[in-house]
Amino acid sequence: MATETKNKDALIITRTFDAPRDLVWKAWTDPEYYKKWWGPKYFTAPVVNIDLRVGGRYHSSMRGPDGKDYWSTGMYREVVAPERIVMTDSFADEKGNVVPASHYGMTGEWPRELLVTMTLEETGGKTKMTLRHEGIPAGMMRELTETGWSESFDKLAENIVANDRTRIIAERGKQEVVITRVFDAPRNLVFKASTDRHLITQWWGPRRFTTIVDRIDASPGGIWRFINRDAAGNEFAFHGVYHEVRAPERIVDTFEFESMPGHVSLETCTLEDINGRTKMTTKSVYQSVEDRDGALKSGMEEGLLETMDRLAELLGRLKVEKKAA
Repeated sequence: MATETKNKDALIITRTFDAPRDLVWKAWTDPEYYKKWWGPKYFTAPVVNIDLRVGGRYHSSMRGPDGKDYWSTGMYREVVAPERIVMTDSFADEKGNVVPASHYGMTGEWPRELLVTMTLEETGGKTKMTLRHEGIPAGMMRELTETGWSESFDKLAENIVANDRTRIIAERGKQEVVITRVFDAPRNLVFKASTDRHLITQWWGPRRFTTIVDRIDASPGGIWRFINRDAAGNEFAFHGVYHEVRAPERIVDTFEFESMPGHVSLETCTLEDINGRTKMTTKSVYQSVEDRDGALKSGMEEGLLETMDRLAELLGRLKVEKKAA
């Protein structure tokens, strides 16, 4: 939900995000995260540089659908994590030099420096964000600025929600699949669930199967072998070799379905801490595009989605048990 209030001096936008405050703060302060939402609909943000400290500067570009870049820069006047940022805002060129609004064909009496104040407030597990943008000339340009901010925040909301879902990226013509998911659990717990034989049996594979850990040696050169057994007693086995195991942030291993020997993929799983939550990114590289496409056609996507949901459920139970202990 968003509300906009306009007056002579400022544009004020309030938006409530269904996400913890630390995550919204990260979206504003992590350059890679900022790139995912900054700019109106159909715009991208190819360059974002952030020096997050009082006196530090930011320098970023928005790229329109026509390929034209619009650069901005400013200085941080106040940084209170994870509550408040006050920063100046100016049009800039690609080198970071301040330029007048007319440099981008904008009309009106634009100040060379505007002021942006962003505050975050926790409210029932959600985050209320208030943005105040001061100095924008009244009229059409203020309305366009309002639209730009609102569409940016729509993208931010979509990105935050997407972080709580499993995303599977398989680009045409490439021999890889990338799976991402953000879990509401600390990184060491997600790592443990990925390497502990007793926990793996509780989430690995779709719900219709019982998982048996036949073997697991989570160390470089170690072997793993898991079996999925259905209600009729049919068994489907998988195995691989660990190439790298670095707790709690990275696991590299191979993956092979024993019913289709010779089709081996290399799996690289990275775990990133996001203020107490964990982003899991797994990149699976196949021996060929045909192998990758064959895996996708076999029902891999449906199985992955269900498996990641089961892992999220297990992590939720483990967090509750830990608090109760």
